[in-house]
Amino acid sequence: MADEIQDASAPPSELSSKGEERVSVASNWKLVWWRFRKNRLAVASAIVLLMFYAVVLVPNFFSNQDPEATDAALAFIPMQRISFFDKTGFNPSVPDVVGKRDETARIPIALFVRGYKYKVLDLFETDIHLIDAKDPKSKGRPHFLGTDRLGRDQWSRMMFGTRTSMTVGLVAVVLSTILGVLLGGISGYFGGWLDMVIQRAIELLQSLPTIPIWLMMTAALPQDWRPDRVFLAITIILALIGWTTLAREIRGRFLSLREEDFIVAAELAGCSHLRIILRHMVPSFTSHIIAASTLAIPVMIISETSLSFLGLGIRPPAISWGVLLQEAQNIQTVALAPWLMFPGLVVIIAVLAFNLVGDGLRDAADPYGH
Repeated sequence: MADEIQDASAPPSELSSKGEERVSVASNWKLVWWRFRKNRLAVASAIVLLMFYAVVLVPNFFSNQDPEATDAALAFIPMQRISFFDKTGFNPSVPDVVGKRDETARIPIALFVRGYKYKVLDLFETDIHLIDAKDPKSKGRPHFLGTDRLGRDQWSRMMFGTRTSMTVGLVAVVLSTILGVLLGGISGYFGGWLDMVIQRAIELLQSLPTIPIWLMMTAALPQDWRPDRVFLAITIILALIGWTTLAREIRGRFLSLREEDFIVAAELAGCSHLRIILRHMVPSFTSHIIAASTLAIPVMIISETSLSFLGLGIRPPAISWGVLLQEAQNIQTVALAPWLMFPGLVVIIAVLAFNLVGDGLRDAADPYGH
């Protein structure tokens, strides 16, 4: 406490020198973090993305019903508005459904209630759900985002669709980043015929029309494949298409770095090519790779959603944002059940959050921008 009082009473020049000393000894990652947290919009977007990936890890916890359970009597139930108070005081509830939505009959709801059983990350079994009817034995169930034409609960399906779409985007970007760093690094470090072959391959891939290529490759998938195999195939297809831009950027960085003194010193010291690339060259712009990857994830998410919406990506019974949006393909459904378009709003929020975080990371990682 005495040290804090002393610091507070120190002259501005001394405080400034302490701040400069702190910055001079800080690691690159710490400097990036200090710059990033000044961008409040990017930090708020990062919190939104953390919430999305919490759903990815345990979608069963956030859902309250089996996403595949159907009930024709509950088809096209509108979104249920939560009322937090009644005549007795604070008592959250939603309208009950008896043949039709009944505003007079209410279903009390609560947080952390018991429901159907599920496994958390295949480690242990539980039946706790974030929000559901207060009485687990109640016949009436809340439908926060309404139901579709088969009476399936949209809220629960949204949770599982989030897991699929967000995972496809992340895994595809990881694969494309590995390909981009590997092939771009080889092209920029070794040069010669390897550089020529890789650059011509990149130019060929970038000259192809993206959407027809996606349609052609996904249409070639066997119709009888299980959803997990289709998921893996879509991820690989997206990764094979999306690595070229990063590879070009990595090649340019390697071309400038391979003539630097510390690279020449590493070569004279007898370091292998692999060690020079992985230990000396790649770490010098890791922050840029992370920022570029963050900006690439929303592109992958939109690509998967578009393919699934057209029926050429992930197929039912698997659930993704694109599969959910298939229910809103005709104007009659949109007019009578507009809540089925809610997955489109979730896609917009996720893509916007990724773009804001990517912009924040790119600005924070730019050593010449501060």
